[in-house]
Amino acid sequence: MKRVETLSLFFSDRVPMLYAKTAFRRVSYSQCVWMRLRTIFNCVSTRFVVRPRFKVLGAIILVFFIIILVKVNSKVDRPLDKHNGPRTNAKTPQQSPNEFLYESIRIEDAMNHLNELQLIAKVSNGTRAIGTPGFNATLDYITNYLTANTNYKVTQSFFSVIGFALTNDPVLISSINGITRNYTYSTEFSTAEFYHVAYSASVNITDFTQLTAILNGGCSDDDWQKTNPSPAGRIALVRRGICSFRRKIALATKYNVKAVLLYNDGISPDRVSPIEISLTQENTMPILFLSFTVGQALLNSTQNAPRNTRVKLLIETKDISNVLVGNICADTPSGDITQSIIIGS
Repeated sequence: MKRVETLSLFFSDRVPMLYAKTAFRRVSYSQCVWMRLRTIFNCVSTRFVVRPRFKVLGAIILVFFIIILVKVNSKVDRPLDKHNGPRTNAKTPQQSPNEFLYESIRIEDAMNHLNELQLIAKVSNGTRAIGTPGFNATLDYITNYLTANTNYKVTQSFFSVIGFALTNDPVLISSINGITRNYTYSTEFSTAEFYHVAYSASVNITDFTQLTAILNGGCSDDDWQKTNPSPAGRIALVRRGICSFRRKIALATKYNVKAVLLYNDGISPDRVSPIEISLTQENTMPILFLSFTVGQALLNSTQNAPRNTRVKLLIETKDISNVLVGNICADTPSGDITQSIIIGS
């Protein structure tokens, strides 16, 4: 049997995503705990895109991890007998790791943490985004709580990143059979017909350019190669779904499109409005995200009047240099640092 001797949790700088690393040695109980945690970590890391601020769901997940981390610490940090196992009464059935975790999470604990995070936002101009006092206060809150309630070695590390901002509101205009329409940009998703994409490249397409709708979800080379007319040198309309946004944009770049208009898939009421997404700092493609209603209308027009559906757009962005962000790492006091496993992406 093995025991997790070193457990490190990383509270990410931009998303409510937790990473973990472990060094394995001999003993038993906490490996089971770790396997449970690893499953949760993987679930979290696949569900969230990089975004510049915590969302409500992200805050809830963050709270649950704080609770689990403290409870696991109190359970695992126990004296061991000479057989490298936790001291238990042989006649008493040992509680399973799953049962322990389930019973450890209490709604009042979660609400206490959520209230604290909300209070931080309230006194920090309504935000805990990176580069703001609210973000720094969040780091301090987690650090102080873990230091007071566990024996983990808690450290903070800071580094600079390139931030993203719009210079002006983006513009999107279509021309279908000679009829032009100027679409609505808004930060209120309920009224917005399109929204910007973080780390989109700037572009100023002043002439109406032919729009081509990419087959399926634009997730394979086959989708792009079989699209007619060819997307090269045109603006690509790409539906949400099947694969990641980064995969779609990577293929768009490969096939030399001028810009990409992503649109929501409308498969449920919460997938109609445009959404906020973010790419990486290395992205070179101009991108906007449309509502399902606008995207579907443009798709229909490309099918009914393929050579008479054109768009022009303006996206003006700027880089914000030296935005200071931070991570929190909580390590168990024992373990072999040379034998680590990183869980996360």
